[in-house]
Amino acid sequence: MECKEVRPLIDAYVDRELSSSEARHVEAHLEQCPECRRESEAVLGVSRIVRQAAYHRAPEPLRSRIVAALPQAAPEAEPEARTEPGPAPEPRRPARNRSWLDGWRLPRFAGGGAAGARAGAGTAPRFGTLGTVGAMGFALFAAAAVVAVTIALHPRQTASGAFVDELVSSHVRAQLSGRDIDVVSTDQHTVKPWFNGRIDYAPPVEDLASSGFALVGGRLDYIGHRRVAVLVYRYRKHVVDAYVFPDAESGAAAEAEAGAPALVSDGYALVRWREHGMVWWAVTDAAPDVLRRFEDAMHARLAAGG
Repeated sequence: MECKEVRPLIDAYVDRELSSSEARHVEAHLEQCPECRRESEAVLGVSRIVRQAAYHRAPEPLRSRIVAALPQAAPEAEPEARTEPGPAPEPRRPARNRSWLDGWRLPRFAGGGAAGARAGAGTAPRFGTLGTVGAMGFALFAAAAVVAVTIALHPRQTASGAFVDELVSSHVRAQLSGRDIDVVSTDQHTVKPWFNGRIDYAPPVEDLASSGFALVGGRLDYIGHRRVAVLVYRYRKHVVDAYVFPDAESGAAAEAEAGAPALVSDGYALVRWREHGMVWWAVTDAAPDVLRRFEDAMHARLAAGG
C-alpha cells in the first residue's frame, strides 16, 4: 500500500475497526514508512490520553439546564397559543434555551456611574454569559490540562494502563471476530515453526494439556507498534491468550517480574512474568488464580526443557 492509501485508514486502524487483512496491509506499510508510522503514533497517543482521562459525572443542575434547553415536542405551536394580552416581557432577558451554560459567566465591567452606584449599594455586578463555543473550548482546555498534568506526574502508570488496555482489546477483538487463531493445531511442533519468517524472534511453544491448558494454535497480532506472537490455549470453556514478547520490549517488560500481582481490567484477568528471554502476558476471562496456575505450569515445563 502507498501513503495516500494508508493515511485515510490510520484512524480506523488505531480504533481497530479494520478487517484482519486490511490491518495487516497497514501494519506492513507502517513498518517501512517512518512518516506514516509517526502519524499512527500521534493518533494512538491521543486515543490513549482520552481513554486515561478521568470520568466525571455531570451535576444534576447542569443536566436539568441541558434538558430544559432541548427543543420541545411542538416548539412552533407555542407562539400561536399565546393570543391573550399580558404584561410585556422584561426587556433584554435572554431565553432559557439560549443560556443553558449560564453557569459559565464573566463579569461585565462596562458601565457608567449608575453601574458603579449599584455595585456600591451591594447589588451584585452584572454578568455576561460566555458563548457556547467559548465555554466548551475553555472546558476542553481545562480537561486537557488535567490530563497532561496527570501524565506528567504518573508516566509509568499511564503507559502501563494503556498497554494493558491494548492487550485486553486485542484479546476481546480476536474472540468477537471469530479469527482468533491463524494456525490451528494442538502440536507444538506445528505451531512453533509457523512463526518463522513472520516475526523476528522465536517464541517458546509448549502444550500444557496435562495441566489443564490445552494448546489449540497461535496467531499474529500487533501490540505496541510491533508484530507479536500469541499462543492460544483452552481452559475448560475459557480461552487463554499468551502474548510472548522479546525481553527488550520496554512496554511489555514493565513490572513483568515473577510473582507480580495479577491485574483485572474490564473483567479480564492478566498476569505477566519473564522467562527464557521473553516477557509473557497472559489474558483470559477466567479468574485470576487460573492464570497463576497457567504461569506455574508454563514455568515448570520450560524449566524441564519442554
